[in-house]
Amino acid sequence: MSTSWGETATPSPDYFDIVVIDPGHGGHDHGARGERGLVEKDLVLDISLRAAEQLRRRGVTVLLTREEDRFVDLEERTQLANRAKADLFVSVHANSSSFRNARGPETFFASLEATDEAARELASRENLALGAEATPNVPGFDPVAAILGKLADNESLRESQEFAKIVQTRFSSLHDLRSRGVKQAPFVVLMNVEMPAALLELGFVTNAREAEEFGNEEYRDELAGALVEAVVRFGARRDARRGLTKPGTSKATGKVAADEGS
Repeated sequence: MSTSWGETATPSPDYFDIVVIDPGHGGHDHGARGERGLVEKDLVLDISLRAAEQLRRRGVTVLLTREEDRFVDLEERTQLANRAKADLFVSVHANSSSFRNARGPETFFASLEATDEAARELASRENLALGAEATPNVPGFDPVAAILGKLADNESLRESQEFAKIVQTRFSSLHDLRSRGVKQAPFVVLMNVEMPAALLELGFVTNAREAEEFGNEEYRDELAGALVEAVVRFGARRDARRGLTKPGTSKATGKVAADEGS
């Protein structure tokens, strides 16, 4: 591309600088309901908005799939990320269980096979909430082709797993939360985006202790901050692998600790 006679524009380095945060559910889809009147759609939107604000202060461009209480379908969520050519997609949810003692965060990346039956059932519920089948079957979407595409792109798959590990480590360090680990499951929202992606379950709204903490403003800020630090850490690692050093203030700064998230 020429900018003037004999002058060729230099392509901009592909820095990590665009993140899509996807607050789960919304509108008629309330998601999980729990203790103290907690509703998943409201909780995850609030924490996503807090995280977006903090990331923007760090110089990261953040897009949200919703910024208010409305339903967003699968296509709209994923097309937003793909059209923006985002560097990372993070779907934020909160869990529920008939076992009231179930607690702790867990993080997922995409796979056709689930880590366990609980992961498979969770993915099935979330897929159905988006209008997809338990075995993903939505117009124009071939789940096998989608996940095989991610598998073929080994870097994207590795980076999805890497981010999942980093964010799980960050969240598990809050108040000594019980870590439920990093898992794999066939979430269609993760399969249908063209960048590293993970789905975070913040904890259980059906657990009395966690529900009480979710109602605390300071704790919500801590959760948002943990997500922000995970994104920043991942971005710094991603750029370092590509040999990218940003002039001046980095959009994704942070000292890279060799042992974190491994």
